[in-house]
Amino acid sequence: MKLAIIIPNYNHQQAIADTLVSLESSGLHCYLINDGSNDETRYLLQELADKYDWVSLIHHPFNRGKGAAVTTGLRVAFKEGYSHALQVDADGQHCLDDIPAMIDAATQQPLALISGKPQYDESVPKGRLYGRYITHFWVWIETLSFDIQDSMCGFRVYPLAATEQLFREQALGERMDFDIEIMVKMHWQGVPVVHIPTNVIYPEDGISHFQGFKDNVRISAMHTGLFFGMLKRLPTILAKKNTHKHWSAMSERGSYWGIKLLADSYRLGGHWLCRAIMYPVICYFFLTGVTARNASLDFLRRVKQQHPEQALLSEPVTWRDSLKHFFAFGNAALDRIDAWCDRIKLSHVDFADRHVLADQLATGQGAVLLVSHLGNLELCRAISIHQQQVKVNVMVLTSHAENFNKVLKQLNPSSSLNLIQVDELGPSTAVLLQEKIAAGELVVIAADRTSSDTAGRVIYSDFIGQQAAFPQGPFILAGLLDCPVYTMFCLQEDGRYHVHVEHLSNSLKGPRAGRTERLTDAVVEYSRRLAHFASQQPLQWFNFYDFWRNDEQSQRSQSHSKQGQ
Repeated sequence: MKLAIIIPNYNHQQAIADTLVSLESSGLHCYLINDGSNDETRYLLQELADKYDWVSLIHHPFNRGKGAAVTTGLRVAFKEGYSHALQVDADGQHCLDDIPAMIDAATQQPLALISGKPQYDESVPKGRLYGRYITHFWVWIETLSFDIQDSMCGFRVYPLAATEQLFREQALGERMDFDIEIMVKMHWQGVPVVHIPTNVIYPEDGISHFQGFKDNVRISAMHTGLFFGMLKRLPTILAKKNTHKHWSAMSERGSYWGIKLLADSYRLGGHWLCRAIMYPVICYFFLTGVTARNASLDFLRRVKQQHPEQALLSEPVTWRDSLKHFFAFGNAALDRIDAWCDRIKLSHVDFADRHVLADQLATGQGAVLLVSHLGNLELCRAISIHQQQVKVNVMVLTSHAENFNKVLKQLNPSSSLNLIQVDELGPSTAVLLQEKIAAGELVVIAADRTSSDTAGRVIYSDFIGQQAAFPQGPFILAGLLDCPVYTMFCLQEDGRYHVHVEHLSNSLKGPRAGRTERLTDAVVEYSRRLAHFASQQPLQWFNFYDFWRNDEQSQRSQSHSKQGQ
């Protein structure tokens, strides 16, 4: 990899000298583009170029815009044999100490566009910060993905072959719209985007060349063009989506910044602002999420077939029921935030079985709670932590929930929730949790999702009219912990939440000879209870994938297919 530095400059005098001093030790050649600056700035830049033999100064005779200056630098660097170029702003905003991390990422993924993901301090103007969220939203729509987490940061490493190809095929904006447009269009070309967290500051004496009205109009026009460009690609993009993936292989459809936008909107405007932002996004997910939409319809139709009296669903079940299902998921997310912000109290929840857990914890020994992705267990966990200081340890098998929990932690840093992420539930995990149980803490395990590598390690049980696979792992772990096991469901009914706790077993531990029967009995009872509550509140079922998928048959089918190729 042969790397150069690109610095566009238009009347930035305060920080450019310090920036070059900081870059000198990198040993990289620098193209400094004077984008039609005034005489004072032009003389300073010439003086700095004369001082450093590793700096090449390129002049634009008049101001063309930041995008034009970066384009000039990138094309000259490519012409002179460089494979990559590091873009750095001239105003001192970027943390140049992060350059080694950017270079390492580019070395490991030479075909990728490496971009900084800003971590702002208190110096960031709030108007600029929230304005970025609007652009993030449109970029996610234009790319039909959350791959681009920040499209406005000017701290990047470009793969020059891909950028040169784009320059030859398309005209790009030359001003403040450039950074966004080139990233989206490179994503369209199939260029991977990798983000590196980096601190960004706004110096008190900094100069901004963002022209409020003109640049906002320019960026709006650019987003309009990108949106219609996305529509042209939409049939191809949707056709490429794999609807047969296992749920754990599906990427999380909600990035950290998207969830953080929801949380910030909650702070600023409460539920009404959240819903104003969230509902259009949910509609977008509903239209583009073929797998989730089909899974929703399949589940709701199964419930209606088994329970024709279910008044929450129409007869027959249509896409409108599925859309309500999606909206219910979004509303549950708001309730989760309410719970973690301590706006939903224990008095707001009907917990008739509270004594069941209270009596257990009074013994000094903890317990395992087998839960599911039905209803809103987050609410129950949050209230318990806030008002009773119960230590709750939540097992997560994937990183799918990390973004939401990261934001929730920011909303309430004093939370006692302990997330324990593991690759597989087994004896090594049991050792970690023995101390938790002995200390009278609760261990929460979702028992309704198999992982992508559990074929052969599942137990099939009837669930709403058909055999479905349930993982052995949670039940094996509960047996290794040798403690009482309970099921817990938290469902919204008639405008209030109701918590249902039932004792499942004093212990799933026992002789090896009868282990299969014990596990099977426990799974059958768990699935019976899950089916009962899921049928009562079908719109609160949040497993948006084929729950009845037979992974063993799918794997055998894929294996035979490969052998026949």
